[in-house]
Amino acid sequence: AEGERIEVDQPLGHLASEGSVSAPFHWDPDTYLETIRDQVPGFDALQEAAVAAVPFPPATALDLGIGTGETSRRLLEAYPQARITGLDASPEMVFRARRLGIEVRLARMEDPLPDGPWDLVVAVLSVHHLDAAQKRNLFRRVREQARALVLAEVVAVVPPRERKAPIDAAHEFAEKAADLAAWSGGEIVWSEGDLAVIRAIYE
Repeated sequence: AEGERIEVDQPLGHLASEGSVSAPFHWDPDTYLETIRDQVPGFDALQEAAVAAVPFPPATALDLGIGTGETSRRLLEAYPQARITGLDASPEMVFRARRLGIEVRLARMEDPLPDGPWDLVVAVLSVHHLDAAQKRNLFRRVREQARALVLAEVVAVVPPRERKAPIDAAHEFAEKAADLAAWSGGEIVWSEGDLAVIRAIYE
């Protein structure tokens, strides 16, 4: 169903991408990657699939929830000429991500997006903090400013025993991958258990 949530006993600790773009949760940038790899066993595979889904070499990219900068680091390895701007709601994560030498702004996904146009908007493990209406609103705003969107997320799965990434139902809202694809105007290009990558091309 629309806005379907998945619940387990041990939440992700309000996981948001590399950090948080929706609420001011406090992660330690020094231990973040170790923690998320423990909580989301498919984290590296999801990151690799997200970069592989980029449809063309982007001159400009917007990373929603840049956190420590892991996604942007991988993007720069694949596309070293890309000019990346990151957003995150955590001052600690913003400070860490700036070590990549890219522009990083303190902001939430609910805030107006930086003026585009953007060749690529990428969001890895960040959008599940928004409810269904907020997700659709974000996708609408992205579509107005971007040539392409790559979304890598925890998704709702059936049967529940296939869930691997823990979700806090009070703050995190996992949708069906098919719903995310429909709302964003994209398609599912990779999935493994409760993780999926959706790509939308708007040009």
